[in-house]
Amino acid sequence: MRFHAPARSEVTAARFMHPLYADFGRYGPLLTAPDWPPLEVLNQYGNSLRHRYAGQPLQFVAQTPALLADGLHYEARIYRHGAIATRPESWHDLFNALMWLERFALKSAVNAAYVREFAERTGEPRTRAQCALTHFDEAGAVVVLADTSLLALWDRHDWAGLFAADGFSCGARLYLFGHALLEQGLVPWSLPVAKCLVVVQEDADAPGAILDAVADAIASGELLRDPTELRPLPLVGQSGWHTGQAEPAFFKTTPCFRPLRPGRRYPAPSSLRGLRPQATLPATGDVPATGAALQHNRI
Repeated sequence: MRFHAPARSEVTAARFMHPLYADFGRYGPLLTAPDWPPLEVLNQYGNSLRHRYAGQPLQFVAQTPALLADGLHYEARIYRHGAIATRPESWHDLFNALMWLERFALKSAVNAAYVREFAERTGEPRTRAQCALTHFDEAGAVVVLADTSLLALWDRHDWAGLFAADGFSCGARLYLFGHALLEQGLVPWSLPVAKCLVVVQEDADAPGAILDAVADAIASGELLRDPTELRPLPLVGQSGWHTGQAEPAFFKTTPCFRPLRPGRRYPAPSSLRGLRPQATLPATGDVPATGAALQHNRI
């Protein structure tokens, strides 16, 4: 069932105090003001952004019939011209804009990876890599793992064990990326599940360097070649994320905590030392404008 976001007037400022929005606190005025922020304000926040791989200055532009008449696919338009089509009065597109502002390297990487797929596979059906990129763009997260003992619990979907005694919060750092997760969080009864890329912590790397390394690996095709690379993580298992956590049956009866599917095996987490490839990407003029392979879910 497709998610329908509440009207802006139905979302109180208190909702954005939820831990889901903790990394986006500096954008509070964009979320809590009575009126939708105009594009000019969004562009003030991102006035120095240049696409990490294409080099184009980035700008949020209104998605109008005139814009769409250029014949370019949504992703191709960003890569070629730096124009991020944004629908007015849309929570989904507003959260997408916040991800461009706060997770700039990752958003650039996903866009670059899309256009690489387009250039290499024009006219083909949607590829596994395109599906992986869409899953990550909409509902993804990067988990930086310091305590690798958590993997055995995660591998078998032992959700109660994974989140017991704040073990996950202490042993891992979660970087939300999928803008649909923020949209789902607008309603207090939602049970969002992140689709996670997992990397092992290296003490010498600051958070920015870690996300940059992951971004470069996505852009070059080292990561996100298949949806099976992504591990599900029910976000409400984390301490303080759901009021029902005190219930003894919480991890057994809450629908998001699904058992492991028979035969499902997750890949080992990546090491940052192996995620420093040089991305080889098409020139902006080589990006196809449109075509059967250029379908992207703007949910």
